[in-house]
Amino acid sequence: MVNERQRELLKLIVEEYIKTARPVGSKSLCDSLKCSSATVRNEMSFLEELGLLEKTHTSSGRIPSEKGYRYYVDNIMKPKELTGEDMLKLQTIFHNKSLMLNDTIIKSMEIISDLTNYTSIILGASSKDNKISKVEVIPINDNDLVAIVVTDKGHVENRHMTIEEKVSLLEIKQTVDLINKFIVGTPIDEVSIKLEMEVKPQIADSVKQQRAIFDALYNVFNDFTDNSYKVTKPSNMLNQPEFNDVNKIKEILNKFDDKDLINKIKEEDNGINIYIGSENEFDPDVTVIKTKYSVNGEEGTIALIGPKRMEYDRVTTLLNYIKENIEG
Repeated sequence: MVNERQRELLKLIVEEYIKTARPVGSKSLCDSLKCSSATVRNEMSFLEELGLLEKTHTSSGRIPSEKGYRYYVDNIMKPKELTGEDMLKLQTIFHNKSLMLNDTIIKSMEIISDLTNYTSIILGASSKDNKISKVEVIPINDNDLVAIVVTDKGHVENRHMTIEEKVSLLEIKQTVDLINKFIVGTPIDEVSIKLEMEVKPQIADSVKQQRAIFDALYNVFNDFTDNSYKVTKPSNMLNQPEFNDVNKIKEILNKFDDKDLINKIKEEDNGINIYIGSENEFDPDVTVIKTKYSVNGEEGTIALIGPKRMEYDRVTTLLNYIKENIEG
């Protein structure tokens, strides 16, 4: 059982270590706790016996253990109020009515990555409730095109496409008109089947350009239904003193390119959920804080990944603020 002074001691150590990334010694805590250094050391030893603190090899000070962070999050931490500056930066995004939902989420998570120096992840919205509203293809040059897909939920995606054959504007228009004729109103996760079964037989085998455009768009839709994700500022991990080992940082950065691993970050529960170290499937040396959002039937996950020495109180507030604004 942890008493009030021990709770306060753990709080001070966790919050000091989050700020400095240096082990916390007893002398620095005496004034805050209004007791002697010997008393503080005794209390630290008790918390260490409980598994809430750890002693490092390089210092006589203590750092929070994974169990200590969990106790802090569950029993001590209180959400931190947003500063006016943080709120203002985010409000410029939420008040921009010209942005589609997807762009709003991406830009707000980019801001959070900059504010916290952590990596943000956005797992694509569930496609089952999105129906195709329109497909457009814009030529950049003879071989490069941009495909734009708009859904009835206001979701907009674009992909760059390169095809070997030189394509004419007429062939692009004819192919896209044909595709739109068949797939407008179709749920995104059913588009590939409809393209294969209904559209492909209509494409003239004798016109290579049409088949090339069709094949490129077919691949685009496969990408959309593959639960796309976006990782923002993975290089922020390089700024964390915990990850000064070259092999470890390479391991973590490689994981950001692992689509299957990233998709496991998808959140099923409501609220802001915190997975510390071994509690998450991404990496035992990081914390993942994530939440599910739902807007007009469109669901997805936003998350922040950083060291276990995260600003838990600030991150939970920031994520909750984004969630409330995109759902509101």
